[in-house]
Amino acid sequence: MAPTVPWPVLVTRLSRWALAGAGLLVALSRRTAGRALRRPPDAPGRSVVPTLVRLGPTFVKSGQLLSTRSDLLSPAFCATLAQLTDRMAAMPAADVRRALAAAYPDGRPWPFADFDYTPVASGSIAGVYRARLHDGRTVAVKVRRPGLDRQMSADFRLLGLLARLGERMPGLRGLPAQRMIDQVGPAVLNQLDLAREAVMLERLRRNLGAMVRIPATVPAAAGEGVLVMEFLDGLERFGPASFTRDQRSTIVKQILRAVFQMLFIDGLVHCDMHPGNLYLRPSGEVVLLDAGFVVELSPKVRKLFAQFFLNLALGRPDECVEIVLRSASALPAGADLRGFRRDLARLVRENHGKRAGQFRLGPFAARLFDLQRRSRISADPEFVFPLLSLLVLEGMINDFDVQVDFQAQSIPALFEALRSEPPAEAEKETSWS
Repeated sequence: MAPTVPWPVLVTRLSRWALAGAGLLVALSRRTAGRALRRPPDAPGRSVVPTLVRLGPTFVKSGQLLSTRSDLLSPAFCATLAQLTDRMAAMPAADVRRALAAAYPDGRPWPFADFDYTPVASGSIAGVYRARLHDGRTVAVKVRRPGLDRQMSADFRLLGLLARLGERMPGLRGLPAQRMIDQVGPAVLNQLDLAREAVMLERLRRNLGAMVRIPATVPAAAGEGVLVMEFLDGLERFGPASFTRDQRSTIVKQILRAVFQMLFIDGLVHCDMHPGNLYLRPSGEVVLLDAGFVVELSPKVRKLFAQFFLNLALGRPDECVEIVLRSASALPAGADLRGFRRDLARLVRENHGKRAGQFRLGPFAARLFDLQRRSRISADPEFVFPLLSLLVLEGMINDFDVQVDFQAQSIPALFEALRSEPPAEAEKETSWS
């Protein structure tokens, strides 16, 4: 549960937002002036990255996701934002020691024979360190940065206030902005709970172990704000590297099988599959790390999502239209249903059967939502999570192997997911447990 946020903390965070925004405006104005004086331009996004870092983890997460969207942003801008993925400033050693002292207070045995305070990786929420247990096992130790609870809770409280104001503005009325913040907020704040992440890692291992490698946890060595897991070496950044064409195809198909298993069968979805969490070994083994941003879909959402993609893959536009209408959160009087049916059916026909090199989920989703907005049909925000998982992954797959049939690969999982009706609890809201 998120901590209560006092007004002084909210004011402090709002002040930080204002300062960061002012700094960004100054940087952009200098860049504009530099162009006028024919100075060499700054690297794309150079001003944005430090601004997001100053604003903190809530905003860094958004930049991390955008860094994978090379089909929507320029390669140079993506490369700059990629600094947010695995090049965050390390925690000061004093903060690491303070976090470890809280996790292993007096009276609790220190589980490590050796602990290297040089980070293996540094993220916006935690750092990862290499250590050795008393039994000789080498482990990765994830240590949460101190003091994030109130800061991130304040950010989402302020975002909620802005969402409520936005919903009253002309042109934004009817947009379920507050509901989206209410759903995204807990999912992001859950990343502070490393005990929950340990549980999610083990569940993903059980579900996906035949397709991807996920590190095993060591619960006996964990503490409050500290997650301990097996150390996996030989990891390489996700990319084609020296793999043959056949190897690349096999790797992409493995990943897609795992993603479709999550989305359509298990309903336990890893929403943060960016290059900082998805790696390869020289053998071609796919390694998935960091289960902080994992959500569990309700059976209702999972089934409707599966039905839509199956009918898209099979080229059934009318069925796709009916599923979208059933999943909508509102169908107001006066909604242009005839125009919506016509235009969405055309969109499905245009995208049916396209391969990964041709099918772009980002533009497809943008056109779908634009059709809903123009027809005054409100999309259900619960669908943001499965879309997020696919959108983050899509850019990497397209760079890796554009020949894989993105839609055809989903059909086996879709048929398995749709063999039976969802249980009675299908109408419940998405679960965060």
